[in-house]
Amino acid sequence: MKAKYWLMIGAFLGFTAVAIGAFAAHGLKGVLSVDELQWFAKASQYQMYHALALLVVALIMLSTGANMWLQLSAYGFSCGVLLFSGSLYALALSGAKWLVFLTPLGGVAFLFGWLCLMLAAKNLKHTKE
Repeated sequence: MKAKYWLMIGAFLGFTAVAIGAFAAHGLKGVLSVDELQWFAKASQYQMYHALALLVVALIMLSTGANMWLQLSAYGFSCGVLLFSGSLYALALSGAKWLVFLTPLGGVAFLFGWLCLMLAAKNLKHTKE
């Protein structure tokens, strides 16, 4: 995928992390339990961290080119947000306990994304300016 699309996805994830976090803190207070609000907060927090990481990956792609490790890192971060944050949001809203099985898969996707970013950095060609 092109770097500009990863930038757009990262920006969208950052935007929605703020919107969802604010909605939960203000609109769902009194509706959800303290634990459910904490799940929302944790999901929003991890979504923002990985939105920023995705933006960094996209900027590296723009400056060095999109190699396999950068692409895999971007997919890892995106899948991680979907599985980790998405499952916590859905669990808090629905109470469907089976969703807790998706959360660790999202965590593994985050770890995969960070590992791929590390490998991408290892393989970067240094230029002297």
